[in-house]
Amino acid sequence: MRYLVSGKEMKLLDQNTSQNFHVPELVLMEQAAMAFVQKLLLIYSNLKSVCIVCGSGNNGADGLAIARLLREKGISVFVYPAGEKAGHKTSSSYEVQKKICNSYRIPMVETVKDHKDRYDLVIDAIFGTGLSRSITGELANVISDMNGLTGKKVSVDIASGINADDGAVLGCAFRADHTITFSFGKTGQYLWPGTEYSGTVHVVPIGITNESWLGQKPRMAVLEEKDLPELLPKRNAHSNKGTYGKLLIIAGSVNMAGAACLAAKAAYRSGCGLVRVLTAEENRYILQTTVPEAILTTYGSKLEEQQVIDTFKWADAIVAGPGIGTEKNAEKLVKLLLKYSSVPFVLDADALNIIAKEPELLLRPHTELIVTPHLGEMARLTKDTVSLIQARLVESAVTFAQTYDVICVLKDFHTVTALPFGRSYLNLSGNNGMATAGSGDVLSGIIGSFLAQGLVADTAAPLGVYVHGLAGDMAAEQCGMRSLTASDIITGLKDVLTNE
Repeated sequence: MRYLVSGKEMKLLDQNTSQNFHVPELVLMEQAAMAFVQKLLLIYSNLKSVCIVCGSGNNGADGLAIARLLREKGISVFVYPAGEKAGHKTSSSYEVQKKICNSYRIPMVETVKDHKDRYDLVIDAIFGTGLSRSITGELANVISDMNGLTGKKVSVDIASGINADDGAVLGCAFRADHTITFSFGKTGQYLWPGTEYSGTVHVVPIGITNESWLGQKPRMAVLEEKDLPELLPKRNAHSNKGTYGKLLIIAGSVNMAGAACLAAKAAYRSGCGLVRVLTAEENRYILQTTVPEAILTTYGSKLEEQQVIDTFKWADAIVAGPGIGTEKNAEKLVKLLLKYSSVPFVLDADALNIIAKEPELLLRPHTELIVTPHLGEMARLTKDTVSLIQARLVESAVTFAQTYDVICVLKDFHTVTALPFGRSYLNLSGNNGMATAGSGDVLSGIIGSFLAQGLVADTAAPLGVYVHGLAGDMAAEQCGMRSLTASDIITGLKDVLTNE
């Protein structure tokens, strides 16, 4: 597991390292410059001519230190002091680094746009993670000129103009092919649209370690493959199907059997011992032929409440919503679940659309509850616009989780899993081929399977999201992203869980 930080958190880490561990700012700056250059030369090994565009603060000072180190490697380096040219006040560290560059006679240029084809690489060192205002005026023009250069483009710590917290573009932004960032990834580098401007993000160590948290906990975590052996449900030699949990999946309606099939298959493929599907009678034949391992409980036009409540009692965990529609029976099923369930459960898809009519139903006391909305479903739940939710992805998920005391899995290109009173997780597995029908049904089946196998919801939700993305990545290696289907993701689970 690794952590991502906000701009304020990174500033605090810098301060803690200097004040509590007595590492001077200029020492950290030198270590950052050396780490940057080392990584840069691994990415681009044949650089001849580099232009470094520097702001007037510490990000610009990093750029000046990088200029000197690249010069020592025999690379022609030119510096454009954009912050000074714009009349901005310089930091004390910038002044020190400027004196060093002047002593080494590193050339300063008057503009970046008059030599469009002169540079192999342009390095952006204008603004760092502390930027919170929109970029306008002369520096906006400079960034536009930099984006127009023909060479490769790399940012120091963060692409100038990207908000370190939410990925928003602050007026304008540098478009990097690579960003070499220090100590921890910044959350905004992985959220849209910041991820588009950041290119490939490389995290390099500079001497700011976990000790600099001083016992505090970072707010954003990212799961990694090395976490799987520890987090996945354990398997025992002496066991039976009951050992690995009983999952009830309330899914499917007339002409929507596929959602139930996908969720059930994904649950079994994720290790669940028994899966029961509660669905419309019309889906019996399809489910029996497509998922013969599943137990079936069906209902007709009239729903028998006691039958439904009895199926709740059978289960160790429940998934409700994929393909159930929003008609009378579906609404009744969801309300019965909220009233009578005593086991952890997941509300997905149509269950969320039903809840959106009366979101106050979530305020009732409940067991561990996970909701898995995509942006459109979240908009219906919160009455906010899709664009606003996407612009405030983490904030939207956290607010919803805390308001209703649920775990909110807010699905996007990089999905956020917000715990109601704990850290959040940003998922970095997966690919755009997973933007396909049924992908969400597979996810709910995986999360439900992990719940049934005994994982607490705080673990099952982010782990399910991560495994789902890894399975999609495995599948894409076999069939490509354009051809990826939800069934391929289920197949990909074999590779992920075999290699754990």
